[in-house]
Amino acid sequence: MSGSIPFTGGTDGYHTYRIPALLLTPGGTLLAFAEGRRTSGADSGDIDVVARRSTDGGATWDDQRVVTAHGADTAGNPCVAVDPVSGDVVLLTCRNGGDDSAADIRTGRAPARRVYVQRSADDGGTWTAAAEISAQARPSWMRWYATGPGAAVALTAGPHAGRLVAPCNHSRGPSGSGDDGTEGRYAGGHSLLSDDGGRSWRLGFTSSNPNNALNEDEATACELPDGRLYFNCRADSSDTLPGNRADAYSADGGETLETAYRPQATLATPVVQGQVLALPGGRLLYSGPTAPDARAAMGLWTSRDAGATWDPRLRVSGLPAAYSATALVDADTVGLLYETGDWSPYARIEFVRVPLADLA
Repeated sequence: MSGSIPFTGGTDGYHTYRIPALLLTPGGTLLAFAEGRRTSGADSGDIDVVARRSTDGGATWDDQRVVTAHGADTAGNPCVAVDPVSGDVVLLTCRNGGDDSAADIRTGRAPARRVYVQRSADDGGTWTAAAEISAQARPSWMRWYATGPGAAVALTAGPHAGRLVAPCNHSRGPSGSGDDGTEGRYAGGHSLLSDDGGRSWRLGFTSSNPNNALNEDEATACELPDGRLYFNCRADSSDTLPGNRADAYSADGGETLETAYRPQATLATPVVQGQVLALPGGRLLYSGPTAPDARAAMGLWTSRDAGATWDPRLRVSGLPAAYSATALVDADTVGLLYETGDWSPYARIEFVRVPLADLA
């Protein structure tokens, strides 16, 4: 494996870089995205979405550019895809006040999170201004809202070919006596759909497990060879359910789920974001920390049965590690972009090239 380091904390005016997203454009340019957190590593504050471009498969990266900024507010949760009709890169992000924590938003003390979209017609060289789509994307009952983070899916087959599907999560206001909205049972998953290349959006399925034991969180998705969608999410679950991941399937392009999210016990990971990717030949790839109870030891799993079961395939590092993103760099190589560091998983974001032969 060969690699590079596109983002290092303490450089280019940012204290910390977090929340990676990765995309290969139709022109062959690799785009690496992250949240640039100006003053600290906290999830709120003055945060921009930044990007770097590589035209040599991730060996080197051009100068960093700010893609999304809202003054001192928080811009975050990059979720990116290519519109297959125009070839444009489409980027979804979220926004909240810089002084507003997730708890403030979930309790209703701060306004609900807002949703934005941007486009690039030149492989990430320039971007349109961030256009708000909250009225399309977020019903009034949703408080917290997060796109991805990571990648949206451009469908290639079936009646919905060309549709963009973004895996998302949300929270709702409390209904129980004494609850304030921060309780896990008020978290859920949903999809965001576009049938015009990302110019307009609408809500697809919404999901919240009725037994209040599985709480959907940050999500990822990919298209299966049979045309269905496979969704996989971080699950902040109770002690009565196995593991910290859950998954579900959609046979109608993300409009509905065949069944509610259910625990995925063969992915033994800590509570953390991860990403799935469809590989050539029908296999699926999952990236995430391999330590079951700590954000450490980045690794890769594969599935040969459409995500029903997963096998550990490759341990990439033994260092602290957290969020990750993947993309096919070429026909023989996967690119992996992930948070890591010598003493903390949030010191830098590294990129490595993984030959598909290593995942056999």
